[in-house]
Amino acid sequence: MFKIEVNPSELEQMIMSAVQKALEQSPFASSQTHPTLMDKKQLMEFLKIGATKAAELLNREDFPVIREFGHPRVPFHSLMAWIDEHTEWVKANAKGFWEQRGGVA
Repeated sequence: MFKIEVNPSELEQMIMSAVQKALEQSPFASSQTHPTLMDKKQLMEFLKIGATKAAELLNREDFPVIREFGHPRVPFHSLMAWIDEHTEWVKANAKGFWEQRGGVA
């Protein structure tokens, strides 16, 4: 039988490193890979939805959209927060997680 001894701080560092690498590879990890303000076409590409569904979202009262620029624009960070707020799994399984991290996804 093998016995492995691991320093808890080294284990924590290894886990944090692995998580960081996974987050860096995620398309949702950072707004640096996405425009700060998305137009309808960019929103459609990002969410992989068609024009009809994009129009439905852009016309919802609770959807984060700015119309002051002539055409609707969606702030990326607000979109990610809106997705978190409207995802049932997140509500059921990650209660308080984002608050502990100091914000939204």
